[in-house]
Amino acid sequence: MKVAVCVKEVPDPAAPRKIDASTLRLDRSGEGALNPWDLPAVEAALRLVEEHGGEVVCVSVAPERAAATQRKALAMGADRAVLVADEAIAGSDLVATSRVLAEALRREGADLVLFGQQGADSDGAVLWAAVADRLRLPLMSQAAGLEVSGGTARVKRQTEHGYEVIEAPLPCVVAVSDAINEPRYPSLKGIMGAKKKPQETLSLADLGLDAGGVGEAGSGTAVYALGPPPPRGDSLVVEDDGQAAERILEFLVERKLA
Repeated sequence: MKVAVCVKEVPDPAAPRKIDASTLRLDRSGEGALNPWDLPAVEAALRLVEEHGGEVVCVSVAPERAAATQRKALAMGADRAVLVADEAIAGSDLVATSRVLAEALRREGADLVLFGQQGADSDGAVLWAAVADRLRLPLMSQAAGLEVSGGTARVKRQTEHGYEVIEAPLPCVVAVSDAINEPRYPSLKGIMGAKKKPQETLSLADLGLDAGGVGEAGSGTAVYALGPPPPRGDSLVVEDDGQAAERILEFLVERKLA
């Protein structure tokens, strides 16, 4: 059984986020990290392969430096990694990114494709749907439980009225929620072994894709302008000089809020 897990490099959550004024895109020049929402997907893949046998392959679309980020998934236990890195991909939106990712996954021919719920840098939660559509595969999302048996994937997910169980034949795409499991921590042995595991880097040409179909040219959306949020109106800044509580109370009384 081959399980492909799509993992994303995101800016370090501990670092402040900022927009590149020249490109109107998120500045990704700082340290990168593995998207925390993808860790449950990696863990789910590892557990399935431990139960049924096979391999776990991590697939990413990112600059070449993301190979170092992929090693965390390899340290957790994934068998190998595939990175699609091409300068022409820069500036790709959901539409263009899904095109590249779908071709990389089609090349792998996995029995099951797993995604995390969303990207920590975008919070879009729709890439998995776009990829499933391009691959023409069944899609199940918000998986809080996942089982595979007899060529069928079974997902349990929580709804307003309890849990529902959905089934789909393999191959299929599943987006898991963070409620599905508790991701394991990489062991020292796993961290050391990750450096020796296969990591393949592909270009657009390797996937048979044209540069015109990715990047800004291949994107269906565009950002025309960015600006600060509108002011909230009249406001009062209270410095804590020992009388802050009294001044706040006076402010509330004046407006008949206390």
